[in-house]
Amino acid sequence: MTKLLIDVVIFLVSALIAVPLATRLGFGAILGYLIAGVIIGPWVLRLVTDVDAILHFSELGIVLMMFVIGLEMHVDKLWAMRRSIFGYGAMQMATCALVLAVVFLSFGTPWRVALTGALALALSSTAMVIAELQERRLMDMPTGRAGFGILLFQDMAAIPLIALLPLLGPGAVEPAAEPGWLLVIKALAVLGAVVLAGRYLLDVAMRLIAATGVREIFTAFALLWVIGIALLMESVHLSMSLGAFVAGVLLADSKFRHEIEVDIAPFKGLLLGLFFIAVGMSIDFGVLAREPARVAAVVLALVGIKAIAQWFLANRFEVPASQRAYFAILLSQGGEFAFVVLATALASRVIDQRLSSLVTLVVALSMFTTPLLLLAQRRFWQPHVADDPI
Repeated sequence: MTKLLIDVVIFLVSALIAVPLATRLGFGAILGYLIAGVIIGPWVLRLVTDVDAILHFSELGIVLMMFVIGLEMHVDKLWAMRRSIFGYGAMQMATCALVLAVVFLSFGTPWRVALTGALALALSSTAMVIAELQERRLMDMPTGRAGFGILLFQDMAAIPLIALLPLLGPGAVEPAAEPGWLLVIKALAVLGAVVLAGRYLLDVAMRLIAATGVREIFTAFALLWVIGIALLMESVHLSMSLGAFVAGVLLADSKFRHEIEVDIAPFKGLLLGLFFIAVGMSIDFGVLAREPARVAAVVLALVGIKAIAQWFLANRFEVPASQRAYFAILLSQGGEFAFVVLATALASRVIDQRLSSLVTLVVALSMFTTPLLLLAQRRFWQPHVADDPI
């Protein structure tokens, strides 16, 4: 217990120092959290060393963020965004994955490794992109709708990605492994059960709990609902963030929606900050020291290729011309779900530990580039991008 409290104090102190300083210097809060993680992590001060445990726990921040977004998404609004989700999302992911795979193959990378790396790196960071869009109040603008649709599609692409990776491994798939079609059926069954429960049981349960008049129990039920649905979705290989989003959408028409949002907001902000601190802690400077040129080249290639691809796609996504550079940079980093893809690929023996460590490092470093590039874009390219009427 004492160790846990000490870690909490370390996280809070590091955030209180690094985040205001980074914000004052114009770098933004996200970069401050990342730098705080580097400083207190296992490669600098070594104040906190259990990075994996912190990273897994801090994913609750992404879960709660997606839940709050879901609370604002009525079914009609979500249906109106179907083009952004399935059209823009599929186009963006396919384009980025294809270009990255071609680049990897041109350097003699085996096709299985090239495909795995391209799919993992084509994903963008839901936590970083949504946090930026919310901070700039762009979620309801064309740029925000296109970006959110792409991220939501990437979350839904979890099943085909997870099902594909064992097929790329050497040798036959183990008999105990579930076939892809069975994963799809189980996921759809769980999703259907969640929707039915949300439609016919959720409001009744919330009315009964609200009738007790105990605010803490009401908040506890809201947390149980979102975390329970997120874990249930993860059990069928869907992302937890997608499960949390569905949980929020099912409450979007509830009269308790605003009350829940107020209760959840403090948890969301703190845990999301913890997630970025954990990403900073996860940077393996040992790999960076051994292969600095290779790491730098892959980071530059990743960010450059994704930014250029999204620049050209922005016109198809109906992003205003004045916002295209912003949009291209916004989705240019690797995403947190890449860590899941890489872990699955490693377990399936598609890639080895050395390559997994390299790509994990590249994804983490690419998250550092986004706030820096956005800062440069705002200062030197279009200083008033957030005020641009769109």
